[in-house]
Amino acid sequence: MKTLFSFGFLFVIAVAALFAADRTWTGSISDSMCGATHKSAAEHGGKQMSARDCTLACVKNGAKYVFVRSGKVYNIDNQDYSGLQEHAGHSVRLTGEMKGDTITVSKIDMSGKKK
Repeated sequence: MKTLFSFGFLFVIAVAALFAADRTWTGSISDSMCGATHKSAAEHGGKQMSARDCTLACVKNGAKYVFVRSGKVYNIDNQDYSGLQEHAGHSVRLTGEMKGDTITVSKIDMSGKKK
C-alpha cells in the first residue's frame, strides 16, 4: 500500500512540474493599446509608423507589452524583462510560463523575420 501511495504521489508531482514548465511560442511583441493590429496612422495623428515604432510609442504613453500569437493577445507578467523593448514589434520565439492568458517571460529570440 505504501508503494502504491508513493508512486501516486510521485506521479502527481511529475504532472504538476510538467504543466509548470517553460514553453516556447512563435508570435510578436506588441502593446496593449494596439493588440494584434497596428493602425498607426489612426492612433498617432496620421503618422505612418512601423509596428516597432508604434509599439514603443504606445508603451511610452502607458500601454503594456503583450505577446500576440495567431491573433490572440497574451498579457506579459514581467514588464521589466530586458528583451521586451529590444524586440518590440518583431516576430519572436518567446519562452516562458503561461498561467491563463498571462505569460512570465524567461527568454526571447528573434524568429528570423521582422513585422
